[in-house]
Amino acid sequence: MTDNPGVQRRLLDHLRTGVLLLDEDLTVRYLNPAAEMLLSTSSARAVGRPLPDYFFHDQDVRHALQECIEQGHPFTRREAHLMVGPDQEVTVDYSVSQLNEPGVARGLLVEMQSLDRLLRISREDGLIHAHQATRALVRGVAHEIKNPLGGIRGAAQLLDRAAPDDETAEYTRVIIDEADRLRSLADHMLGPRELPDFQPMNVHECLEHVRQLIVAEYPDQPAIGRDYDPSLPEVAADRNQLIQVVLNIMRNAVQALLESETPDPGIVLRTRILRQFTIGAERHRLVARIDIEDNGPGVPDELQETLFYPMVSGRASGSGLGLSIAQSIMSQHHGLIECDSEPGRTTFTLLLPVDAPENRAGSETS
Repeated sequence: MTDNPGVQRRLLDHLRTGVLLLDEDLTVRYLNPAAEMLLSTSSARAVGRPLPDYFFHDQDVRHALQECIEQGHPFTRREAHLMVGPDQEVTVDYSVSQLNEPGVARGLLVEMQSLDRLLRISREDGLIHAHQATRALVRGVAHEIKNPLGGIRGAAQLLDRAAPDDETAEYTRVIIDEADRLRSLADHMLGPRELPDFQPMNVHECLEHVRQLIVAEYPDQPAIGRDYDPSLPEVAADRNQLIQVVLNIMRNAVQALLESETPDPGIVLRTRILRQFTIGAERHRLVARIDIEDNGPGVPDELQETLFYPMVSGRASGSGLGLSIAQSIMSQHHGLIECDSEPGRTTFTLLLPVDAPENRAGSETS
């Protein structure tokens, strides 16, 4: 099959399933384009070379491969972790079977189906639905809070006018001030009121603007590195809202670094362009990826699942609204914020479609 340029080869080349052919010495003899993409390699680099030791790092799997070659015992692994590089891992379902044709040396056929994309789509879809459900609940609670607050404030104003002395008036003004504070909190819980004003904008200009704000706000701020992709095109977004999102995440990172007294604290701003990328269940031709990475203590495990919920904060002085509002803004842009955190490395990733505004009709307003 590997020497046949006809129909069978063309079929293999168009399969979405990764196909890998190995000889009995586990030397790569063929891999189709789907396998090249899955394994982050090319035929020119892989064919004729032994399968790297780190690929099937599990000795039990190595033993199963040898048995399959010698005795023809096929096997399948579900949600297996394959090392496609010294520090790069993919999750796949794969099956291995023996190829034993007369006159042809024995070999192995490995069929691989990537699960990383499916798992990521499922995770993102769950995050989006959870955020939408939470926003609906918060909207209802905020409106229910604001209605009686209007009556309380009005009654306090009437009492203030009829107060017999300054001491009583001081108490009524406390009620008015606290009612105003609660109303402001409810407004913040509702998130941005205005629809995004989509205009072509340079993401790097936005990031540089926020970086300068952080430098001015924190003169002794951590070092801020930049790793920008110059090929990143302009995106259709609301500049002010995107600045609000990035500024909120950057401030959180700086405060976490300063409060934890991290040695050699640092933040890295990174941009990349992703092609044919799916956010939730929606596929986009181009997506801008913005990473904001710091080397701080990380997000506590108990907060990682609820990090974007309202009123959830890892800091005693935090309001717990910033990330929820930021997620709402990204949702209006048909984008998403993800967080990957461990001690010593926390990365907030902004995924923003590079779409024209007219392609975003029907964006949610919450």
